[in-house]
Amino acid sequence: MVDVRSTLAGLADEAGTSLAWLSRALGRNDAYLQQFVKRGTPRRLDEKDRRWLAAYFNVDERALGGTTGGDATMVAVRRIDAEAHAGAGGLVEDDRNGGEERIDPRVVARLGVSPAALTMITAHGDSMEPLIHDGDALFVDMADRRLSSRPGIFVIRLDDALLVKRVARIGLEIQVTSDNPATPLIAPVRADRVAIIGRVVRLARSLR
Repeated sequence: MVDVRSTLAGLADEAGTSLAWLSRALGRNDAYLQQFVKRGTPRRLDEKDRRWLAAYFNVDERALGGTTGGDATMVAVRRIDAEAHAGAGGLVEDDRNGGEERIDPRVVARLGVSPAALTMITAHGDSMEPLIHDGDALFVDMADRRLSSRPGIFVIRLDDALLVKRVARIGLEIQVTSDNPATPLIAPVRADRVAIIGRVVRLARSLR
């Protein structure tokens, strides 16, 4: 009989990943997997949690208590019906539900993102070329809104305009920059003018 708790603890240790981090990636509180391993609560891993963990560690689900290896069930990723402008910016009144996209959970696991926090949004404009092109689908981790002095690619709202830019925090100000040198510069702005939607962790591009 498989000792799921020891297996999970061993996999986390081998990967150099904490149970607290894995719990957060599942959208749970930090103690969720620690309690499962040490106290036996819950008695079994939730099916979606088990599937994500198996994909993250690249092991058969049966190693974590699943009854079959099975094909990974696709993860539904919410699509926001709006455009994150890689340009001057689009005005957005609200985040409208634009349906969903289904992707392999192993892709989500490798990104280290909680499925519940992952959203898709379309880029519009050319200010982030050559990295991001007009029409690219952006996968956004809405749980990661941490800024540092090192620029990262984020979807943000600046004065109600939805943008995808390189963003960094410099003291009390936010630096917003484009990759395309032909794009006009944006002066540093006060932090209270910027709402961080999430970090862009992946993009998909149609070849047609």
